Amino acid sequence: MADASYSDLIRDAQTRLGDFLTPSLRLGVTGLSRAGKTVFITSLIRNLISGGRLPFFAPEAEQRIVRAYLEPQPDDSVPRFDYEAHLRDLIAVPPVWPDSTRRISELRITIEYRSGSLLKRTLGLSKLYLDIVDYPGEWLIDLPLLTQDYRAFSSEALRLAADPSRAAAAKPFLEFLAGTDPAAGEDEQIAITGAKLFTEYLSRMRETGAQSTLAPGRFLLPGDLEGSPLLTFFPMPLASDERLPRASIAAMMTRRFESYKSTVVRPFFNDHFARLDRQIVLVDALSALNRGADALADLERAMTAILQAFRPGTNSWLSLLMGRKIDRVLFAATKADHLPASSHDRLASVLKLIVDDSVTRAEGEGAGVNAMALAAIRATRETTAKQGGELLPCLVGIPMTGERIDGVTFNGKTEAAIFPGDLPADPAAALDAARRATSPLELIRFQPPKLLDVLADGTPAAFPHIRLDRALDFLISDYLT
Repeated sequence: MADASYSDLIRDAQTRLGDFLTPSLRLGVTGLSRAGKTVFITSLIRNLISGGRLPFFAPEAEQRIVRAYLEPQPDDSVPRFDYEAHLRDLIAVPPVWPDSTRRISELRITIEYRSGSLLKRTLGLSKLYLDIVDYPGEWLIDLPLLTQDYRAFSSEALRLAADPSRAAAAKPFLEFLAGTDPAAGEDEQIAITGAKLFTEYLSRMRETGAQSTLAPGRFLLPGDLEGSPLLTFFPMPLASDERLPRASIAAMMTRRFESYKSTVVRPFFNDHFARLDRQIVLVDALSALNRGADALADLERAMTAILQAFRPGTNSWLSLLMGRKIDRVLFAATKADHLPASSHDRLASVLKLIVDDSVTRAEGEGAGVNAMALAAIRATRETTAKQGGELLPCLVGIPMTGERIDGVTFNGKTEAAIFPGDLPADPAAALDAARRATSPLELIRFQPPKLLDVLADGTPAAFPHIRLDRALDFLISDYLT
């Protein structure tokens, strides 16, 4: 009995020490509008906790993963990522894509694994807390505002609004601005009207695929701030040396811009963004290629702004004093399942070319940066079809209601085989074709796949995917050695 009690004490001490010393990894997941953040996180969680097929995730391939399971939310002040609701959407009959990210959320997964280190096994250090932090890419676009004053913000915003490609979207706001005197007295109705027209302009630009012109991000995703003075300002044309009357509308806008930074942007940076260890940025590069030169140029600007907002580099003991850096960043072109397999590497090469300058800078700081194409949930399967004596690689899936191709409109119920085209082998040629509006791609959206396999407990199996395992391997494998 004494020996049994002693053994229990030893095991209890090992467990307590192991829990105390268990490392945690905070993985930020972001992306701009319609990039698939919610789907990515839901599929990642499902594949980990249900033992999905992850052959290129080294710890899984080496059969060292014991199990993965959800833990209680670690941060009381952050909403929980609603994994269960999103899963229900994806396994419903018929399945539907879950709603997109509109606020920050978080979820903790504990991964138990067999370490290759004798010391770790002795101390019971065979666990990793993976804290997934989901936040809108629009909030990330706001971070450069921290280094701008109101004049700089206004100058950049109005320069973009005056671009010919934005003329139609910006016209109502610019006409209002032309009739507004920055030196006029403070007027709440002017502030409300101007902010409304500016927000409508940003919303119209988002619908055209613009990504980098969305700041301030909370104008489009206001949440509980909707209607507050924090979101009731707009850019105005001001000379660099112009002094603002104290009670003018321009002074009012300046004050609210600074309040937005101090009350909204800086707390997000300090409380959430600055605590991240790793980051994945999901990019809908296919939509930009399809939409042409303006959308592509805007995506390039957005990617540059995003990586400038990160703190890329290696961590050392100085990180305890100076703040941690994000030491691995993965750019992932989503919706690879909308292309045949022959174009997956080509899509990754296009994304690498888009982010090349930013990647070079981050690598110079010592950070690991990668780019790949993936589909967190594969909605299609591949086949071939003969056309004019030529075998074409086609995708089979259920197009979403209202999608059109070759004059055919789909009803959202019928499976179809689609030839979407191929990307050129040269990524520069793919970008040039997009800029000339001669992209060879003809893309449509597909319904989520129906899961036919179930686990022993009757729950659905993991989702099919493309390269989700490679993304996991890059982002977290070194924590599971």
